[in-house]
Amino acid sequence: MTRIRVNVVPVVEGTDRGGSAGGRASVGCPLVDTIVVDHPLARARLSTMRDARTDNATFRAALRELTLMLIYEATRAAPLAEAQIHTPVSRTVGYRLATPPVLVPVLRAGLGMAEAALNLVPEAQMGFVGMARDETTHQPVPYMESLPDSLVGRPVFVLDPMLATGGSMVHTVELLTRRGADDVTVVCALSAPEGVRRLEESGLPVRMVTASIDERLNDSAFIVPGLGDAGDRQFGSV
Repeated sequence: MTRIRVNVVPVVEGTDRGGSAGGRASVGCPLVDTIVVDHPLARARLSTMRDARTDNATFRAALRELTLMLIYEATRAAPLAEAQIHTPVSRTVGYRLATPPVLVPVLRAGLGMAEAALNLVPEAQMGFVGMARDETTHQPVPYMESLPDSLVGRPVFVLDPMLATGGSMVHTVELLTRRGADDVTVVCALSAPEGVRRLEESGLPVRMVTASIDERLNDSAFIVPGLGDAGDRQFGSV
């Protein structure tokens, strides 16, 4: 695991990340700790998602499987509580998450990550934030939110396949912090350096887990090389 301070360095699958044997690389920023999950299986699923020939059903399946890997890493340091359990042979000490997290998919694209995350962390509570993108200005347009009144002391995982400009994510994290959240992890399939930088500049209490930091945004604010529109790739154009 390599940590690089201040500069956000693009990491693209197929290049040398300096990753550890555990399949993780890390880009450290002053305010955002970014973990790049570059396990071979994660890279394979992301490649399936990138491929323009991949149909909607296969894309959704690859995103679900990749989400499991990302959540696995995102919860690596989650505090545990001990509990006495009985095996068929004897009594022993078991473990559970000390504090059930809150999962917040950003609609609509984040819906494709929600079921996989909840399957892995079934004790989690769900919240929802709806964001659309103005295709002219590329700015986020919020249209709904359904969140617990208080997030004090709760770990929160925001689910969105893509972090592009970062505008939607900053807005979402601001909603969470206004409810007392101070332990927020953004979970994305892939990210643009511009989005990571915007999170960094926001000063919000957030870290990020992603499968790739790509090269850049193009003039239409799409990630390059990216995978297109994650919502359309899952559900078809609307």
